[in-house]
Amino acid sequence: MSNSSPHSLHPSDRRPITYRHAFEVVYVEDGVNPDRVSEILSLIQPREVIPIHHYKDVFCRPHQDVVLQKQSPALILANKRAPFFYPGAPVCQSFGNEHFYYTSVAMNCLFDCEYCYLQGMYPSGNVVVFLNYQDYLDELNRLLTEHPVYLCLSYDTDLFPLESISHAISYWLDVVSTKENLRMEIRTKAAPHHLVALPNVYYAFTISPQPVIDAYEHRAASLHNRLQAAKEAIEAGCNVRLSFDPMIVVPHWEDVYDEMMQEVLATIPVEQLSDVSIGSFRISKEYLKILRRVRPNGAIGFYPFQLKDGYYHYPDDTARHMQERICTALSSRLPKERIFFDQESL
Repeated sequence: MSNSSPHSLHPSDRRPITYRHAFEVVYVEDGVNPDRVSEILSLIQPREVIPIHHYKDVFCRPHQDVVLQKQSPALILANKRAPFFYPGAPVCQSFGNEHFYYTSVAMNCLFDCEYCYLQGMYPSGNVVVFLNYQDYLDELNRLLTEHPVYLCLSYDTDLFPLESISHAISYWLDVVSTKENLRMEIRTKAAPHHLVALPNVYYAFTISPQPVIDAYEHRAASLHNRLQAAKEAIEAGCNVRLSFDPMIVVPHWEDVYDEMMQEVLATIPVEQLSDVSIGSFRISKEYLKILRRVRPNGAIGFYPFQLKDGYYHYPDDTARHMQERICTALSSRLPKERIFFDQESL
C-alpha cells in the first residue's frame, strides 16, 4: 500500500482477552488498600505478584514493546497522585459544557485499537488500575464548590471490561446520583447490559463499521452487539450518545459507512438519543510519531495527513465529507442541534 492510499482492511484473528490470559503478572504498589488487593488477586489468580514502590517504576521504564505487551498485559494496582482531573483537550467534544474535565481511574485497557492515541501517550501496554477513589472524590467536591462539572470518566481506558476489578463505574454512579451539578459521560466499545439510568449520566457508545472493528479494534465488541446494548440502554431510560468517532478512511469508505448507517438506523430509535458526536481520525504530532514507531506496518498512521495547530488530521475536504455523510443519514430523524462535530476537522 502506498502512503497515499486509504487504510487497507485485514480482519483480525485475535480472540477476546480474559483476566486469566491478560493478567498473569500483577504488580502491587506500596500503600494500596490490602483488602482491595486481596479481592482482586482472588478474582484474577495471577501466576506472580510483585510488590513495587511506585507504579511508574514498571509502567514508565524505557524500551518496552507496547504492541507485544498488549497481547498479554500485566496489571498494576496503584494509588493515583494529584492531579486527579484534567481539562478536556481541544480535539475532544465538550457538548456545550463550559467546565469540561476528564479523569484517569485506569490507564490502558483490554482492547487493542491500532489507531489509539494511548500508544503515543503511554510507554507501556500494561494496565494500571488506581484504587484510591476517595482522593478523587475529595478533589471533585472541591471543584464542585467552584462551578458545575462535566466529567468524562473513561477517556484513557474502557472501564466496562475492567469493572469487576476496578468497581469504578459502580462507584462513580453512586457519586453522581447524589450531585446535581455533576454530569458524567462513560464511553465504551464494549456491549454492556443492565445499565443504570440516571438523569446526569451519558453512556456513549463508539460506533464503527464492522470491517473497521475487525481490522483495527481488536477484542472490542461487534457493531451488532454495541448497537443492541445501546438500544437496550435507551429502552431502560438511559441517556445514550452514539459516537461516530474516529471515522477512518478505508477502501470504499463511503460504502462501508453507508452500510453501517443502515444497520444503525434499523436498530436504534435515533429520535430517542440524547445526541450524537461525529469526528474523523486526528492525533497529536508527538503521538503520531510514536504510533508510527510502535506500529511500523500499521496502515492508519502512514496516511498523508495535514498538520494543523499541532494535530494531524485528514485533509479538510475529506474530513468534512466524512462527517457530513453521517449527518445526512441522521438528519431526518435527529435535530441538528443534537449533532456535534469535531471542529478541528471541519
